[in-house]
Amino acid sequence: MNRELWDKWCERGILFLVLAILVFGPLATGAVRTVEFLIIQGLTLAVMLLWLARLWISPRPQLLWPPICWAVVAFAGYAIIRYLTADIEYVARMETVRVLVYAFLFLAIVNNLHRQESAQFITLTLVFLAMGIAFYALYQFLADSDKVWSFTKPYKHRGTGTFISPNNLGGFLELILPLGLAYTLVSRAKVLTKVFTGYCSLVMMAGIAVTLSRGSWLAAGISVLIFFAILAFHRTYRIPALVTLALIIGLSLFFIPKSFLFEQRAKQLFSQGKVDDDKRFDLWEPAYRLWQENPWWGIGPNHFDYRFGKYRPKSIQQSPDRVHNDYLNTLTDWGIVGALLIAAALLFLAAGILKTWKHVRGGESDLGGRQSNKFALVLGASVGLLAILMHSVVDFNMHIPANALLAITLMALLSGYLRFATERYWVTTRAWMKMTLTILLLAGCVGLGWQGIRRAREHVWLNRAEHAEDGSDELIAALRHASKIEPQNFQTTYAIGEALRKQSWQGRESDYQQLAAQAMDWFQRGMKLNPYDDRNFLGCGLCLDWIGDHEKAGPYFDHAVELDPNSYFTSAYKGWHYVQVEDYAAAKIWLERSNRLFWQNNPIALSYLRIAHQKLLEKAFDNGPSLPAR
Repeated sequence: MNRELWDKWCERGILFLVLAILVFGPLATGAVRTVEFLIIQGLTLAVMLLWLARLWISPRPQLLWPPICWAVVAFAGYAIIRYLTADIEYVARMETVRVLVYAFLFLAIVNNLHRQESAQFITLTLVFLAMGIAFYALYQFLADSDKVWSFTKPYKHRGTGTFISPNNLGGFLELILPLGLAYTLVSRAKVLTKVFTGYCSLVMMAGIAVTLSRGSWLAAGISVLIFFAILAFHRTYRIPALVTLALIIGLSLFFIPKSFLFEQRAKQLFSQGKVDDDKRFDLWEPAYRLWQENPWWGIGPNHFDYRFGKYRPKSIQQSPDRVHNDYLNTLTDWGIVGALLIAAALLFLAAGILKTWKHVRGGESDLGGRQSNKFALVLGASVGLLAILMHSVVDFNMHIPANALLAITLMALLSGYLRFATERYWVTTRAWMKMTLTILLLAGCVGLGWQGIRRAREHVWLNRAEHAEDGSDELIAALRHASKIEPQNFQTTYAIGEALRKQSWQGRESDYQQLAAQAMDWFQRGMKLNPYDDRNFLGCGLCLDWIGDHEKAGPYFDHAVELDPNSYFTSAYKGWHYVQVEDYAAAKIWLERSNRLFWQNNPIALSYLRIAHQKLLEKAFDNGPSLPAR
């Protein structure tokens, strides 16, 4: 057997799989949904298996282990520990799976795709992909389309490309834009290739512009200025860089004033004498207060959205999902320990870039006397990562799998380029090292594979439930199958309880009490799986009121209000409960409060507020003084 030939094919297979991940993620709306991430998870498992094969096939196996790898391994281990101690097991496990996928992929790229040819192939593929997605965003903007593939995006008059959110598209493009510029200006590529990458870069800039994302504008603008400032200190690149910068500024000054939307969006950045943050700052205080509950270890992986209700400000009635600040989100979920581990990884990366920089930029005498593909990648990837780090102050791009995977890939390529600066990070794999790495890779494959199969089976039944009639027996049967596969999913237990409650409320005299009791059983399961979800307490209260046990229902509504005191939804049902017990004065207070918190679409508060007003008027007339007879 020709081991070197098989080793080469395994390396090519890893390159192909990594490219598939990087291309599929953005095209699949950022891979934020279950099925899309499961596909990425499966592709990552294939990468791990090929790496394992290379480890035993290669005649001279070596590991490239720069210092950042220790930080990555440490954070992966910490994620597993925090998962085992988390309050909400299901969401912690899903977040830990993501962390492990990212960690394994990072280590695989560092150790298998450190050749210049691999890095160049990845870079040009990304530049071409970004151009195509930016063109799609331009079409959406010019045609005023609200479609992303077959989905309807909630952002009107803004380009989102293949992402649902324009902010996520901006994060994706700002990561790749400096790479396109670098390959245009400083690489050793052929003239035709440079023309192509230069054109792609202009399209990416237009794509960033039509996102109307002010965070993307600032991050991309500052990063591009830094990019050209660096080249201005290099004699060889100074004139091309200044000419290109002047061209970009000229085009911007020509086109931006011609767009009313651009002008209005820019003016909104500072409205009424203060920064218009689209309520982002309103999320930061609850995140900070949640972090204070457990400063060192955090509240738990991906727990912010589920713990948010306790400190919800009145201005935000929707589910926030994330903090809209990746740094504060990390501190809240993972605590000081997790934040320090990530900071260590970034510091190791920065130190590696500085060490690599002088070895790839060219001759010392003239600060860049010849063009270099290595310098193009180091410069472009470094500035792209700087852009996403700046944007992360006001968004959560690193929690979008497609953008996180892209950032991790660039970090891995940069870390692999340390081999051009020193040979000290090459490790000859002894027998015990090969066995240890083999055990870790096999354990990762088994664990992630089992989780992936389990998640896929659950998704099949949840998908069937989604297409079943609301409150039907078919819906409940599908949800029960999903819960049997994944009993820790509190969303499923709540959905079963809610479906049973609706059946009970249909008024079947023979079994409505039995259905209500079954619904409460499922709501109580949900309370154990996620004690912070107020919906389960509301569900039990609704069932108890329905069967006439108002005394027991009251404490459930009270506890729901404690969990989410500023929720219009919780306040509305608290008022509904007081209507059931005929305390119309108390009902009026809670229903009016619900209406003040959210009046745009609040039918429960509006309809029962009319009932409370009517009953209070009737009571006032019944108890009022009699009119004298004429």
